[in-house]
Amino acid sequence: MCSYLSTSTLTNVFDTGKFTTTLQSVESGTSAPPKPLLVAAPVEAGTFPLLLFLHGFMLYNSFYSQLISHVASHGFIVIAPQLYLFAGADTSDEIHSAAAVINWLAEGLSGFLQSNVKPDYNKLAVAGHSRGGKVAFALALRKLNVTTNLKFMALIGVDPVDGMDRGKQTPPPILTCVPHSFDFDMPAMVIGSGLGDVKRNPLFPPCAPKGVNHENFFNECPKPSWYFVAKDYGHSDMLDDDTKGFRGKSTYCVCKNGESRKPMRRFVGGAIVAFLKAYLQGHYGDLMAVRDRQETVPLELKTVEFYV
Repeated sequence: MCSYLSTSTLTNVFDTGKFTTTLQSVESGTSAPPKPLLVAAPVEAGTFPLLLFLHGFMLYNSFYSQLISHVASHGFIVIAPQLYLFAGADTSDEIHSAAAVINWLAEGLSGFLQSNVKPDYNKLAVAGHSRGGKVAFALALRKLNVTTNLKFMALIGVDPVDGMDRGKQTPPPILTCVPHSFDFDMPAMVIGSGLGDVKRNPLFPPCAPKGVNHENFFNECPKPSWYFVAKDYGHSDMLDDDTKGFRGKSTYCVCKNGESRKPMRRFVGGAIVAFLKAYLQGHYGDLMAVRDRQETVPLELKTVEFYV
């Protein structure tokens, strides 16, 4: 581990990176992806690692445009599919849809990128927010016997949720209540929200209930795994500022929120960048600096844990 601690080449992962980025919508169709995509990518020439980012329950991929653009500005291609517009409790269709998007990438993604921008299909990570985090873990665990033609190198859950409460997991269940029981062979990072398990008002349950939230996902991860919890921020605080969800309802109405979304967006984006640089590119300095508070973290962290 000692070689990982060098900070001589560190950048501030919480600031916008050195790459100029584009944000492109790609519609689904016969020769296009199986689901509509939002793709954030650098415009400068190069070969870049990939991140598939899966949206949360009843949310639009466009709600993450600032977050995925932040990650792309540090030299990554981020693909955010719109898995559905309406959904019930069962996530099986989303798991199959996400796998179909992954299987399309190698044959179709390059056609929607600038000619000088090349995807590195050997460096692919999968991430998801809320219910999308559950789907990301389901893919890594090969639930429903789903396989993909590209191998994941890393896994990220952004405030992942596995149902309404302990004993009320949505199908297929991911959590087992057994420590370190997840059977996958890749590094994982879980980012949690300190206010996610707090009710916004008596009429709504918490958006990330105790027993099926970030804490449980991290506890079941194998080595190596990382865990950061933002103290005074909520389940939706990594979204863009201006968002309206199902039936035009504001995404501020359901979940307990922090004072501003920008610090949480910057933290989530920066933590993802540091983790991807470590496990897709072999540059561990930024991740260690976040762990050791050597970088200027834009918010107060309630929890920093690692199992390596």
